[in-house]
Amino acid sequence: MPSTLWDLAVAEVEKRENAEGDGESAEVSEKSVLFVGSKNGGKTTIILRCLDREEIPKPTLALEYTFGRRARRHNIPKDIAHFWELGGGTSLQELIRVPITSTFSIVLVLDLSKPNELWTTMESLLQVTRSHVNKILTKLGKTNPEVAAEIKQRVWNNLQKDHPDYELVDPFPLPLVIIGSKYDIFHEFDSEMRKIISKTLRFVSHYYGASLVFTSKSEALLLKTRILINNLAFGIDKSKSVSVDHSKPLFIPAGLDSLHQIGPPPASDSDIGKLHANTPLELWKKVFEKTFPPKSSYDLQYPKDPAQDSQYAEYEVDVMRAQKNEVGGYSVCYSRTTTIAEVIIGYNHSTLFAFK
Repeated sequence: MPSTLWDLAVAEVEKRENAEGDGESAEVSEKSVLFVGSKNGGKTTIILRCLDREEIPKPTLALEYTFGRRARRHNIPKDIAHFWELGGGTSLQELIRVPITSTFSIVLVLDLSKPNELWTTMESLLQVTRSHVNKILTKLGKTNPEVAAEIKQRVWNNLQKDHPDYELVDPFPLPLVIIGSKYDIFHEFDSEMRKIISKTLRFVSHYYGASLVFTSKSEALLLKTRILINNLAFGIDKSKSVSVDHSKPLFIPAGLDSLHQIGPPPASDSDIGKLHANTPLELWKKVFEKTFPPKSSYDLQYPKDPAQDSQYAEYEVDVMRAQKNEVGGYSVCYSRTTTIAEVIIGYNHSTLFAFK
């Protein structure tokens, strides 16, 4: 049985080749979507609404998993979508490598109400993800170069070869959707601030070959968000409609924007001339951070010990932990997270982590 993303990618290619021309194939499709982004940015809420679950969202402690099913038509098995969510903003980004066990896509949720954290969060999470995927692609290229080449080529599918920016962009190695959350707060910002943020995210999304959508708790905006997520999770056709008006919520499916429409970075020619940048992406970053000085990665780390969070209180565990702290030595307990069991064996300051 295939056990990794790339084993499954090989199997998928072979399955598609064998099923070519067979329009009646009823094989179940399985895809995975990894949600990363701003801490408290609304990732859980978006996932629940995409799955039509009327649940009250709870803060995500580390890495959480859920799934959904959808039938393409009657009397055939339902397709399955696996949803992974990384909590903590950038503080737990090394866990990104954990869910890479099947064909998957990335959803980056950015809190529009906190522009000073926006670029740092986006850059940090995308760099870690891209680096990890590129390492696996390199390894795959040595054992199955044809599949590795196809996976690399797929990222260009959203951009036609005759697109004027074809040679000027650098698509992300996996399908990517960027969601700007908390639009209701963002909409109250000064119009010039909204314009800078919107243009910058349009450029970043287009450069990485990503779709871009702004959302909030509004049903109308969540519906547009669901369209893009369902495309990743179940292969449902995405909308061809586009909204690029900076005074309204943006909605731009991958490949439907252009550098000409986006325009230059929002700064005067004299200011741009004073900036030293090696790439267009770096230039946009410097212009953006001139208006919104970034918070450091350290400032975005978890400031609170999850073990002290009353949300995860468990009387028996807390009693055992207190006894261990008082006496020391050997003890066994389970962490308070509701989705990943963490066995902690403490002996002479040694700790062993195991996951369910």
